Amino acid sequence: MPAPCYICGPTASGKSALAIEMAGRLGGEIVNADAFQLYRGIEVLSAAPSAEDIARVPHHLYGVIGPTETMDAGTYLRMAEPVIREIQERGNVPVITGGSGLYLKFLTHGPAPLPQGDAKLRAELDARPLEVLVAELTRLDPVEASRTDLKNRRYVSRALEICLLSGRRASELRDQWEATTREREASLRGLVIHRDRAELHARIEARTRMMLDGGAIDEVAALTAVSATCEKAIGFREIRAFLDGETDRNTCGERINAATRQYAKRQETWFRREAWLEPFRPSA
Repeated sequence: MPAPCYICGPTASGKSALAIEMAGRLGGEIVNADAFQLYRGIEVLSAAPSAEDIARVPHHLYGVIGPTETMDAGTYLRMAEPVIREIQERGNVPVITGGSGLYLKFLTHGPAPLPQGDAKLRAELDARPLEVLVAELTRLDPVEASRTDLKNRRYVSRALEICLLSGRRASELRDQWEATTREREASLRGLVIHRDRAELHARIEARTRMMLDGGAIDEVAALTAVSATCEKAIGFREIRAFLDGETDRNTCGERINAATRQYAKRQETWFRREAWLEPFRPSA
């Protein structure tokens, strides 16, 4: 079956346009891997593909859940896998595009084989001094302790939590996972868009103007209830503050720009770690 092609990159970098171009070249169908474009009712806010774009090539997993539904990478994986498989069975190439790094990671590598957090154990760990946690982690897993930022309580607690819940060293689980990851990466193919910082920031500002002028304010005003996931969409809280009279429109736009730039920087950092992605610099 045709192998998927991944189109990744920071927000406003031009992923959707490149995905459409690649789908046309490869005989493909586009699959969404953006956490917020999954939602109905925030199409402008999330910069979802336009009706014209959708008419050019088949698009999947856009606007498929309501704004009150929660979403995470595991749920997304269960939704995306059968869609990708159906595209492949038709003999077409799944062109998977989005900027949600963890969602993409679950698709390309699968969930990490680490135990989920346990609220009771986490509460017990939170009640202990950091130096006690460090000593315990060093005793149970000196390798993981040596490569953990021991001043970061969250990192120390998570490493110790893995050891206690699994009954194994966190370092062993992580090393095994990295070995499996390297094997999987040999068969992956994809592009990550790179743009100069000034160019990307200009595109972000243009998108924010289009968002505010194009109906995002009305979208947010119409949402009487949203999930904790949906309300994390950049622009939602900023527009809500504007609607509540806490800021003016210019301040709203400035705050959206700032939040988007910060998010784009985090995305760039994430994708730099994905060495299997081939850098791509658009000409426009």
